[in-house]
Amino acid sequence: MVKIRLRRVGGKKQPSYRIVVTDARTPRDGRFIENIGHYNPRTEPETYEIEAERARYWLSQGAQPTRAVARLLRKDGIMADKQPVVAAPAAAEETPEG
Repeated sequence: MVKIRLRRVGGKKQPSYRIVVTDARTPRDGRFIENIGHYNPRTEPETYEIEAERARYWLSQGAQPTRAVARLLRKDGIMADKQPVVAAPAAAEETPEG
């Protein structure tokens, strides 16, 4: 599965993020397919820039945005308000065998 998610860059206690398209199995700051924007939560108001055409392309190809990226895409008008988002992974429940 391909995801659109945030990739942390910046120094210690000074986070800023790149919005990247990546395989869901790669680590947060690992390899990515394409960089489609950036996001800085430290400014007032928060600043971000997304390449709308590339984001629409990847969404049409089945890429799933994370909740944080979906919020930015909705703010920018790239993604519809009712479009589904990747759910947070549920904790695996262990059942005692016996």
